[in-house]
Amino acid sequence: MASLSVIIVSYNVRYYLEQCLRSVAKASSGLDVEVLVVDNDSADNTVEYLEPLFPQVRFMRAGGNLGFSRANNLALREASGRYVLFLNPDTIVAEGVLSDCIRFMDNHPQAGAAGVRMINRDGSFARESRRSVPTPFVSLCKMSGLCSLLPKSRVFGRYYLGYIDPMEANRIEIVSGAFMFVRREALERTGGFDESFFMYGEDVDLSYRILKEGFENWYIPVPVLHYKGESTNKTSYRYAKVFYNAMLIFFNKHFRGYHLLFGLMVRIVVAVQTVLSYMANNIVHRTRKGDDTRLVWMYAGHSELLPLVSRLTGTNEGDIVSSRMSLPTSEHPRDYTIYDVSAFSYSEIIDNMVRNQGVARIATLYPGSKVLITDQEIRQDAGENA
Repeated sequence: MASLSVIIVSYNVRYYLEQCLRSVAKASSGLDVEVLVVDNDSADNTVEYLEPLFPQVRFMRAGGNLGFSRANNLALREASGRYVLFLNPDTIVAEGVLSDCIRFMDNHPQAGAAGVRMINRDGSFARESRRSVPTPFVSLCKMSGLCSLLPKSRVFGRYYLGYIDPMEANRIEIVSGAFMFVRREALERTGGFDESFFMYGEDVDLSYRILKEGFENWYIPVPVLHYKGESTNKTSYRYAKVFYNAMLIFFNKHFRGYHLLFGLMVRIVVAVQTVLSYMANNIVHRTRKGDDTRLVWMYAGHSELLPLVSRLTGTNEGDIVSSRMSLPTSEHPRDYTIYDVSAFSYSEIIDNMVRNQGVARIATLYPGSKVLITDQEIRQDAGENA
């Protein structure tokens, strides 16, 4: 039996997944870890591309898009670890995080699941790192905007637990599915993910059922970068419909008496989000159409790679701010900071993003494959398609 099984569900994100697997491999050094990847019928040849690069990883073809819950459960039936980590492919796990999580869970036998300090693509703290059970009142506070208006209130800000110090370990209620570290006993007693949830809500449901089984859920302040935590268009109609319909499933299952009233609230929210989406995609977009969209890049890494960086960014070498082999500070304004992963560890990169949060978004350079990964796209040298 392995100490830890890492389960990753992938769908058309082969380069993000490659980066995630590289970070997991570094974080697994000295540990007994098995990694299982379930590919939900990607069209980008994910398995064919990655299998030769990671022979130690077990790749499983789902044969179709099973969704998040079913795909995770598929791998869970094959996993042998006494702990199981459900991990998003668009994450970077800092070195030391996995050993810290194992140590924490070993020292807290009542802990059923644990989440971590997730970092957004600009180095800021991701508030979805810890949450409360979305009871009718807590959900109302979120949908009405009170949670955002009064984030540190113990009454109105409970959804994201904004009054908890992000640098301290604390008991929480809901662990994010982007990094969900779970004790096997808790999974055996709950039965894993509820496959009624296709996308969104399944982590909330499992976390709640773990609590109902008598376990504790915890937040551990160790860093994991999550690319897509803030890049999803939260004002889009599709997001609103899928997210709030998942909440309806959760309410119908655990708070049935409030289901009809909550359903009416959800329909109102989805309608409002549709209007906001139209405004964002039409009115705002039109006013920005004439803006200068030229990006400003800073590069940190080996100086001999500057010509490669220039080609990947489409920017003259002289226009790229370079800190060479030193980690950059906030003194130079820019859109992206490019980190050469052959020059710095993932921990150094994430720590530097946090120290300079809000200054720039992260980009990572992989010299061997001549690939640049940003939060929006993959850029590959020689005009190859990602």
